Amino acid sequence: MNSVPNRYRYYPAWAFALLLTVATIAQANGSRLWATGGVTNVNGTAGGGITTWAVLNGYASDGESTLNLSTSTARVDDFNLQTLSVGFNWANRLAVTVAHNRLDVKPLAIDIRQQTVGLKLRLAGEALYDRFGQYSVGMQYTHNADFGVPALLGAADNHGVDFYFAASKVFLAAIANRNVIVNATARATRANQLGLLGFGSANDNSYELVGEVSAGLFLDRRWLIGAEYRQKPDKLDSVTEDDWKTLYLVYVPSRALAFTLAYVDLGRVAGFDDQTGYFLSLQTGF
Repeated sequence: MNSVPNRYRYYPAWAFALLLTVATIAQANGSRLWATGGVTNVNGTAGGGITTWAVLNGYASDGESTLNLSTSTARVDDFNLQTLSVGFNWANRLAVTVAHNRLDVKPLAIDIRQQTVGLKLRLAGEALYDRFGQYSVGMQYTHNADFGVPALLGAADNHGVDFYFAASKVFLAAIANRNVIVNATARATRANQLGLLGFGSANDNSYELVGEVSAGLFLDRRWLIGAEYRQKPDKLDSVTEDDWKTLYLVYVPSRALAFTLAYVDLGRVAGFDDQTGYFLSLQTGF
């Protein structure tokens, strides 16, 4: 079981400062409309805080490319999950993302780290202009670098691959003359708590199909409020894994910057009940 040296334990503070500095000098590329790239989720891909959307990171349209940087922290009663990620969007067709997660298990004073590399391909449509929205497929390879605790809990593997199909649609002037975005994702996974508790188990190492849904209301071009729900597989016999829920607020002051604040309810995590708290993220792109 590995632990991270103290000087690396709280990187979000300097990561937030660095990204904010980058955002102040960055010129956002891409010609897609304001806030249509979503934010960056805990897996490093475009979506809400916990769900994956069909849109691709950033504002790249056909023939354009963008780069996104993001840092986030999710703090609940017994855990802190910190994420750094980078995403490249090529021609609004293919997104490549890399994310690093670090889970601080406060009652045990240990850290669990993992890395995720993702690919998302836009199959058809466009979330704003097409009648039936946008459709994408993707895959995510995750490697757990600290497998001691997951192995003790009965996880079968320290790595795994998720596959998903996502659909997103923006409805113009849908509620009180304001725009609404809705998303639905079907995911095939073996991951226990995103892979932070490993993948599969001795008794159940097969893929499970789970769903993710979210909806958001644009108060204006800068403010978005909404909710998310993410089903989770429950493969470990030793601990129960509950579904995740959030209520979120996104502020987009410019095309190069986005802030997200959310209330999160993770249910039971690794035997600890009622894990609720907040999620905060900063994203910049150019």
